[in-house]
Amino acid sequence: MTRPDLPSGTYGFGDLAVGDSWAIGTAQVTPALIDGFAALTGDRFEIHMSDEAAARYGFKARVAHGLLVLSVVDGLKNLSPVQLRAVASLDWQWTFSSPVYAGDTITARITVTSIGLTKKADRGIVMLGFSVTNQDGNVVQAGTNQLMMLI
Repeated sequence: MTRPDLPSGTYGFGDLAVGDSWAIGTAQVTPALIDGFAALTGDRFEIHMSDEAAARYGFKARVAHGLLVLSVVDGLKNLSPVQLRAVASLDWQWTFSSPVYAGDTITARITVTSIGLTKKADRGIVMLGFSVTNQDGNVVQAGTNQLMMLI
């Protein structure tokens, strides 16, 4: 039986079903967060650093790094009231469909899209689908995360 709003708790591989879904928290993407990510990574492409530069490229304001948003979403997943007994992320497939601007608030919904076994008896693989939206409900990023979990 799938659960469209998986209750809070900690889940192992055998506790999940394809179709289980849950919302994770929200985060505001601030100019300070963008600046910190630029300092950490060295990615100072000008659309990330100033409104004026972003406007020259046709954006309404500073654009957050796509990988910053993905990193924030992964952090929200790990802080969610729904916790998974994970061993490691094995793969990310991700699409950046709309810009996330300084000041935007993002959230995501996670859905279990597939479940499979590994060669190790104590581990399984779960594919998680993500839909990331901004404060207006527009999808800004989406993708999948292949997660190795304890059984």
